[in-house]
Amino acid sequence: MKIDHIHFYVEDAPLWRNWFVRQMGFQAIGGGVWQNHTLIEVVKNGAVCFFLSSPLLPESPVAEFLRSHPPGVADVAFRVQNIEKLIAKAISYGAKLLQPIIQQPQLKWAKISAWGNLTHTLIEGTGNWELGIENWQNKNYSSSNSPNPVTFTGIDHVVLNVATGELESAVNWYEKVLELQRQQTFAIQTDWSALHSQVLVHPNKLVQFPINQPASANSQIQEFLDFNGGSGIQHIALQTSNLIEATKFLKHNKLKFLEVPPNYYTDLENRQNIPLNSLDIQKIQAQQILVDWQQDINNNQSEIVPLLLQIFTQPIFGTPTFFFELIERRLGYIQGQQTPAQGFGEGNFRALFQAIEREQIKRSQS
Repeated sequence: MKIDHIHFYVEDAPLWRNWFVRQMGFQAIGGGVWQNHTLIEVVKNGAVCFFLSSPLLPESPVAEFLRSHPPGVADVAFRVQNIEKLIAKAISYGAKLLQPIIQQPQLKWAKISAWGNLTHTLIEGTGNWELGIENWQNKNYSSSNSPNPVTFTGIDHVVLNVATGELESAVNWYEKVLELQRQQTFAIQTDWSALHSQVLVHPNKLVQFPINQPASANSQIQEFLDFNGGSGIQHIALQTSNLIEATKFLKHNKLKFLEVPPNYYTDLENRQNIPLNSLDIQKIQAQQILVDWQQDINNNQSEIVPLLLQIFTQPIFGTPTFFFELIERRLGYIQGQQTPAQGFGEGNFRALFQAIEREQIKRSQS
């Protein structure tokens, strides 16, 4: 199983198509109308594909979604090996079949309900994924862009926020239905707020799906839930092979990122066995990038420790809900084997939590 595409429901699909093209270096590759009531635009960068839908008529499911939620992720689509088996399992665990299987050349697809108002489109086969879009038009706006050094090599992970007390139930559902497995757990707490998180990973390692719940009444996860009108996707992490250059380009395009306090980098230099020299730290600090690594790896001269580099945008829709993460899992060499950084660093997770918390405190004081 792997993520095929992410579907955003927005008020104006062409406007957000242009935003992804201009701000994040995507290409507009197609679009059309679905069932006469929904306009769909499709943008792509490297291996990452987003659908952007807006309502043409009040009966559009996008209109219904936007009556209860701000713009955001409505559907995470997966390529699967046996769609019939997965649907039967999903229904047995309480999911609704929202779109029965549609057969197209070299392609079968359907849609099931998931947690909250999130849905999952399931796609089997190798055919094109227009999924019944009428009047499909190929588009390419890349010629109007300046040279784009940013290529996203995949979706590293997708993060779901759920209400207090729902974490275990949501984790169980994704374990049983999508066969995800538990990996890291996090319990982050500061003087201001707290959260609990469970990372889920598919056995083939192509899908990582952390789930968060609030652990205090004023948690940033609770703020997300309040503004979002319930559970929903908090952020998507986009993989890149050169995060420093990608960040430079996106900042040049006026994409806004969360700020990192200077003491983060002072603390970084004080960590034991730091696998970075002063110049590396300067480059990372200049772009406000977080960096982490496994402390338990022996730091001998024959090994290069894999590094986890991450940076996070401000919320993109004007409410403290959905944002993007950019991530680079830098390769290292452990016991002679080339190895990328694995999992999620506790230091980066805490730094992200504190960065979002600072923004939350600013909003509470304004």
